[in-house]
Amino acid sequence: MSLSIAQMRDNCMRARHAYQRARQQHFALGAFNIDNQETLIAVARAAQHLNAPLLVEVSQGEVDALGLENIRDMVDNYKDEYGVEMYVNLDHSPSVEAAKRGIDAGFEFIHIDVSQANHDASDEEIIAATREVVEYARFTGALVESEPHYFGGSSNLHKETIDYEEIKKTFSTPDGSSAFVSATNIDTFAAAVGNLHGKYPVPKELDLDLLREIREALPCAISLHGGSGTPLHYFEEAVKIGVTKININSDMRVAFRNTVEKVLKENPDEFALVKLMDEVKDAVQVVVEEKLKAFGAVGKAVK
Repeated sequence: MSLSIAQMRDNCMRARHAYQRARQQHFALGAFNIDNQETLIAVARAAQHLNAPLLVEVSQGEVDALGLENIRDMVDNYKDEYGVEMYVNLDHSPSVEAAKRGIDAGFEFIHIDVSQANHDASDEEIIAATREVVEYARFTGALVESEPHYFGGSSNLHKETIDYEEIKKTFSTPDGSSAFVSATNIDTFAAAVGNLHGKYPVPKELDLDLLREIREALPCAISLHGGSGTPLHYFEEAVKIGVTKININSDMRVAFRNTVEKVLKENPDEFALVKLMDEVKDAVQVVVEEKLKAFGAVGKAVK
């Protein structure tokens, strides 16, 4: 069932209050990707068990598979069932039009990322698209996130090691970050400080000194994409510095797939897969809870 405009605006106001609490109390909202109902249940259960606020997020592929309105309804249903503080984020929306559809569906958080679809998008194109989404989002009050260039990696299990010398070429800078935020009026800046999409055979390393400089340069919230495969101590330091949102996807997908393969192998004669999903949901919930603890979000929910 579609939300009314009043409901959308109320939800977005609550989301803004959650962001304010996170900044003031030095915790981060975890943003957890879902691509099926089982993952959503695991996220909702983690939020309930730890009394932690969080975001459920979907990228374009997940939107294509599930549908914007269906995602909105599913999140609302489980939010009510489990009594949790939970919002929806449209992650890496590849176009202005797609971002606007997310706003129209009542998503509280919108990440516009035209460089995802076009790695060669110019600064002018990225700024213009972001500003258009920021302006459109005023109607519901949705919070808009963006970054000035393509963010590397992919939400998958990678076999290659991380070439940090190459990645450092795309790191955010305090001056560049400040200029982009001033030009777009976004609510959240997606910083690049060593975080990278996907899970790699070596741990990720975050440049916390650079993150501090960026935090001092910006008035808005800061997010970290590509949180999977990052040692937890980096998250603990990042929230002290002032990061407000951290994205997790690949760690959950790996736990989901590995556990699915395990239960299928252990139950070769069971073809009703729904009967095998309890262990899978539990495995994903463990991942989500581990991150929420590192984000300092335990006990921070307001319902």
